[in-house]
Amino acid sequence: MTYKNLLVQVDDSRSCASRIAFAIDLAAAHEAHLSGLYVLTEASPAAFAQGFPPELMSDVQQQTRAPADAARARFDEAARRGGIAFETRIDRVLYTEIADAVATNARYADLAILGQHDPDDAATGPRYLPEEVVLGCGRPVLIVPYIGPAASFGERVIVAWDASREAARAVNDALPLLRRAKQVGVVSVNSRPWPFVHGEEPGADIGLHLARHGVKVEVQRVEGRDIDTANAILSHLADQSADLLVMGGYGHSRLREFVLGGVTRTILSEMTVPVLMSH
Repeated sequence: MTYKNLLVQVDDSRSCASRIAFAIDLAAAHEAHLSGLYVLTEASPAAFAQGFPPELMSDVQQQTRAPADAARARFDEAARRGGIAFETRIDRVLYTEIADAVATNARYADLAILGQHDPDDAATGPRYLPEEVVLGCGRPVLIVPYIGPAASFGERVIVAWDASREAARAVNDALPLLRRAKQVGVVSVNSRPWPFVHGEEPGADIGLHLARHGVKVEVQRVEGRDIDTANAILSHLADQSADLLVMGGYGHSRLREFVLGGVTRTILSEMTVPVLMSH
């Protein structure tokens, strides 16, 4: 498996430029095509029902189109400088349909690159955008922190392994990155031997699988009885100076994580390095 077709979220946020630069570097490294997607939100049909004059609605649509055209121009210029194959797409949808639009476009890529939601920057879109795309697109999603990626990327990778279907999917989807890494740690948090899940030694089987793919892997176990799983993973990332986390998204029922928080939501909120998630 290789990455030959990438998609990156383009918006008006402060973090967009660093996300685009990151995506261009990734496309160049994998000799991949990069599509920049700008989702333009339009007024609800209810606005027309309220008696707004058609000419006023037309003016509003033209005004909202201007930022999209400016963002597309910035992406095009950066991609040309990067010397990669690229294209730009603009989708016009209702605000409530943003995640659906991104997920639909992502289905035609090997990997979607999104930005982390920044609570201090409304231009990053709805808080739920990354998790809805992870759940809905059927492709791996690489979320870039709004503070930007570290100087290195994909050299020291942590795989959060819980033997779930989602984790197995994420490991397979990340193989093009894992093969290039200098160091990969497969981490199980508070895991115990279980014949039908972890086997006799938690992490050993997935470590062997990765080694057979030429991945330089080390199996690690983290005991974090005094903190939750998500924060144990975040702490381990910092201890290892990791620059990429690979994990499955929403291992428990989505409703349970929505109500209680859960590992997925905490990681997406507190992440400081890029996170590749699959569902």
